[in-house]
Amino acid sequence: MRKFLSIFAIAAAASVCLGSAQARAGTVENEAFGVTKSGAKVELYTLTNDSGASVKFITYGGIITEINVPDRAGRLGNVVLGFKTIGEYEAKNPYFGAIIGRYANRIAAGKFSIDGKDFQLNPNNGANSLHGGVMGFDKTMWTVKPLDGASAELTYLSPDGEEGYPGNMSVRVVYTWTDDNELKVTYEATTDKPTVVNLTSHSYFNLAGEGQGNIEGHILTINADGITAIDGGGIPTGKIMPVADTPFDFRTAMPIGSRIRSNHPQMVNGRGYDHNYVIKRSDALELSVSAVLNEEISGRTLTISSDQPGLQFYTGNFLDGTTYGTSGHEYRQGDALCLETQHFPDSPNHPDFPSTRLNPGETFKSTTVHRFSTDAG
Repeated sequence: MRKFLSIFAIAAAASVCLGSAQARAGTVENEAFGVTKSGAKVELYTLTNDSGASVKFITYGGIITEINVPDRAGRLGNVVLGFKTIGEYEAKNPYFGAIIGRYANRIAAGKFSIDGKDFQLNPNNGANSLHGGVMGFDKTMWTVKPLDGASAELTYLSPDGEEGYPGNMSVRVVYTWTDDNELKVTYEATTDKPTVVNLTSHSYFNLAGEGQGNIEGHILTINADGITAIDGGGIPTGKIMPVADTPFDFRTAMPIGSRIRSNHPQMVNGRGYDHNYVIKRSDALELSVSAVLNEEISGRTLTISSDQPGLQFYTGNFLDGTTYGTSGHEYRQGDALCLETQHFPDSPNHPDFPSTRLNPGETFKSTTVHRFSTDAG
């Protein structure tokens, strides 16, 4: 266990410089990826760095379809779940790799108020609104502009009233893939009316490789002393539950599967891990390490750093064996995990949570860095 603790300590010490990571070289290429049911042409973009490692994404949903990084022996492999065709993404996509907005995670009953005015969102998770609603950012067509090096800008204008949200919201997301195998994702948003915003990326990771079995043997550290407790519908109760002496304690490195079958009430409510962790932060404006994930056989490590106050840890609890991915393998419960940097779920209805309000004249800004590395074996 000591090996993984040292990895986390090194990552924490280095976090101050992650925000300045830039792509020194690399290429951006694009090709056709099919046509949506509505007739929109979808493009696939590939960001490749000098070592040959790559990130692929499509204009539909800004979906990251592949992240190809080396294992301990230098062999490249895709470490995120996805599909081969646009038809599969349209038909049944549990948010694989997508940009999530306007509001990541859940809003209770799809309702919130701003300055005394009530807003009703389109429910898509029982009575709740999940990940932006029926037609969230994961299902929209993004405009893509290649930038210098292995970097690309994605933009979208969300019109006033879309899914029930107020204000015309202009959104800009930049994917930058560095020669150090860091995927830097930056988000910006502006609005012409007071509104709420919570943006994230929803990749499902398996560091052993896409379609290569479950992630229960992955070793995880999360830099958090508490979680936002949830009810049976996944909605925060408003209480911050300490993780000490619970299956949710990943302050020191733990195999994910070691406690996933616990009968702890919060584990029952989430059908496994599906909880927002309250990240320990020394400076709200700087990047800090949120989580470190390691897979021992491949030697791959993923370090996630962000300026966001929360991290949703989800173990693919609703993958039900009816989905077949990029390599043709069946996806079952626990075959991947998500580590989504974010503000807290249902924040508009919890005044004590960090605010997700965005006013005219303000710019929402956020950065997350996914750093892929390998241990020495």
